[in-house]
Amino acid sequence: MNKMIYMDHSATTPVKKEVLEEMLPYFSEFYGNPSSVYALSNHSRLAIDKARERVAKAIGAKKTEVFFTGGGSEADNWALKGVAYKNKDKGNHIITTKIEHHAILHTCEYLEQQGFQVTYLDVDEYGMISLEDLEKAITEKTILISIMFANNEIGTIQPVKEIGELAKKHGVLFHTDAVQAVGSLPIDVKEMNIDLLSMSAHKLYGPKGVGALYIRQGTKIDPLIAGGAQEKNKRAGTENTPGIVGLGKAIELAYEHLEENTDYLISLRERLIKGVQERIPYVRLNGHPEKRLPGNTNFCFQFIEGEALLLSLDMVGIAGSSGSACTSGSLDPSHVLLAIGLPHEIAHGSLRLSLGTGNTEEEVDYAVEKLVGIVDRLRMMSPLYEKVQGGNK
Repeated sequence: MNKMIYMDHSATTPVKKEVLEEMLPYFSEFYGNPSSVYALSNHSRLAIDKARERVAKAIGAKKTEVFFTGGGSEADNWALKGVAYKNKDKGNHIITTKIEHHAILHTCEYLEQQGFQVTYLDVDEYGMISLEDLEKAITEKTILISIMFANNEIGTIQPVKEIGELAKKHGVLFHTDAVQAVGSLPIDVKEMNIDLLSMSAHKLYGPKGVGALYIRQGTKIDPLIAGGAQEKNKRAGTENTPGIVGLGKAIELAYEHLEENTDYLISLRERLIKGVQERIPYVRLNGHPEKRLPGNTNFCFQFIEGEALLLSLDMVGIAGSSGSACTSGSLDPSHVLLAIGLPHEIAHGSLRLSLGTGNTEEEVDYAVEKLVGIVDRLRMMSPLYEKVQGGNK
């Protein structure tokens, strides 16, 4: 294969042709500021309104409950800080998990410095929370539960509806970081008792730099960005009209084709998992075997380091990702892999291959074939592997 095989869709996705085509006029033809009163600006205003309707329809919300942001990280920050500050008279306790995205974890650390208390729930070996532990953690001071819909590294899908029911039962607001789930899983915010939900366009074949926060009507929340009166005085700044249009189109396409895309990705995912597990020894699949994102695979290969694996794959035209040291810019492996109980030396040998609708069976088979050779070559350089092999002779 001469072309690059892209298997890092959990990191970002290419913008779909139909999405780009719908965005283009709002860069140079209908460029008016949506807050102005003349006809040119009316085009922008109507386009934003249409996108808001599309987002709301996709997640079972009202369009008045959808607020556009600069991306998923901003939406996460807004949900946590906005709720914390607005409801501090009621309490100062937040519950989250040890495997959240850093947009949640770092925001929680910041809030702890401001006097809030945060409980970080443990997860089991599959990355699943315990509903019993969650209920035990709720106190009279708890104002917010923030638990991700599906994990960005290992793909595990949490029991969101049950979490929502518990939150409602105890009168606590429930936020979910659904950046990986929106566009890949069916979502109904009302049925699932979700009060706030974060999403990002570039994870569902839309543009980068735009996202949204769903805020259930009546939820008390402070604005994160002060300035103008945009987004009903809740999020200041001239709207990113082309980006918002792109998010609207991308989410509409995702849910129009959700069932067929899901079936296709699961078939590719299972083909990849089977190929790796059958042909490579000393490998572990991370995450829940069934309750996982359709296109997500995450493996740990013993006796090798994730960065060397990634570089070797890149040399044969395969793009993936790892939770290992050099990639993350820290000396520690992925906090998610450590939280599910993996020792450092195994967690360092992680590889995430996240599949998209543009991938093929041929590409999956090619990736497996190349992985077999790369893992074998890297292990030959490992003294730990030599010991194991020596013991097997």
